[in-house]
Amino acid sequence: MRETIRLAEQWDIPNIIVFSGNRQGLEDRQGAEIAAEGLARLTRTAEDAGVTLIMELLNSKIDHKDYQCDRTAWGIEVCKMVNSPRVRLLYDIYHMQIMEGDIIRTINENHHYFAHYHTAGNPGRHELDENQEIQYPAIMRALLHTGYQGFVGQEFIPLGDPVAGLKQAFDLCNVSLEPELENV
Repeated sequence: MRETIRLAEQWDIPNIIVFSGNRQGLEDRQGAEIAAEGLARLTRTAEDAGVTLIMELLNSKIDHKDYQCDRTAWGIEVCKMVNSPRVRLLYDIYHMQIMEGDIIRTINENHHYFAHYHTAGNPGRHELDENQEIQYPAIMRALLHTGYQGFVGQEFIPLGDPVAGLKQAFDLCNVSLEPELENV
């Protein structure tokens, strides 16, 4: 992992995605302590390199059974334990819609712990279209309101033409701070 951090520094890659691993019967507190201990071993290297380790929030309900970092509060607790500006979370909107919902409020209240975001339509993890329930323009405006200036990863599994799906996702997520006034 230290070599990966050095390579990220060399190539100006700002973030490295890390994972908590599975619960495997651990209580949440014990799992958080183990995750924090592992990340703490890498923080000096990450801090010196200017690279942020971002632990991805995933759902354990459908896609990643038994995954430990499946709730925002758990991930934030790990970040607090490590206490480094170079350990943050990857807030995957699709996964957290499944586990928690209340996406915009969660982003507004906790954005300082989030270093990157992923999208996908729910249900199904497909295109961001009229067949899914997440309101991405409103979520993207919420991100802008927090001051977020990074990338948003489009991580859906296309059912149709992948290029058309990506263009549709880009267009849907390419918003300004204020919603456009239609037919005023």
